[in-house]
Amino acid sequence: MTRFDVPEMSCGHCTAAIRNAVTAVEPSARVECDLNARVVSVESALGDEAVVLAIKKAGYDATAIVAA
Repeated sequence: MTRFDVPEMSCGHCTAAIRNAVTAVEPSARVECDLNARVVSVESALGDEAVVLAIKKAGYDATAIVAA
């Protein structure tokens, strides 16, 4: 799974909007939102840029978290 920092995600509506935006691009994507950490984890064939773009189209800034 790839993790994305989404600092503006603050409620259940936000998580639903982000989940819907990503699955609209790839219906089989697995999307998990950690509201407390403001992190979205996505397992899909989409590249990081496509996921970030989908989240941005939903109205939220997103940045891929690079594993150290």
